[in-house]
Amino acid sequence: MERQEAYELMKEKVKNKNLRKHMLAVEAVMRRLAAHLGQDVEKWGLAGLLHDLDYDFTCDAPEKHSLVAGEMLEEMGVDAEIVKAVKAHNSYHGLPRETLMDHALYAADPLTGLIVAAALIHPEKKLAPLDVAFVMNRFKEKQFARGADREQIRSCCELGLELEDFVGMGLEAMQKVSRDLGL
Repeated sequence: MERQEAYELMKEKVKNKNLRKHMLAVEAVMRRLAAHLGQDVEKWGLAGLLHDLDYDFTCDAPEKHSLVAGEMLEEMGVDAEIVKAVKAHNSYHGLPRETLMDHALYAADPLTGLIVAAALIHPEKKLAPLDVAFVMNRFKEKQFARGADREQIRSCCELGLELEDFVGMGLEAMQKVSRDLGL
């Protein structure tokens, strides 16, 4: 599947604009991580872009989220590594995360929420003025962006990355697509 086809599929299946922005943010982070780790940037980007494809109709059924998306992607002939990463990113299922892509998607998913929340409390309400120190300070505040699972973000160590480096790459990636994210 090519990126444009994946983007059109995402627009067709996901009606919530904030969820679309989240998926674009995860795509950007996954591309940045792939480049850093010497992996397939296009493939990793697709995993990020498609990871919540089923969320509009499984949001009330966490036991189905990511499995439905995985089935849809399998039926479309999407690369098995992408399908596996999409399925494994939802920890509800307890599926093993074995590949770098699996670990990256799992860690990147909540990181984007933390970064967006940090941008929204910044006086400028934009990504551009943020730096790693600002995001790390918010990371340490347990009540801030409680939905951004800190342990899941810390799993970046499975990629051989220190937390600050991971946050920095995620922030940099999201700043590059800030126009698409409305931030």
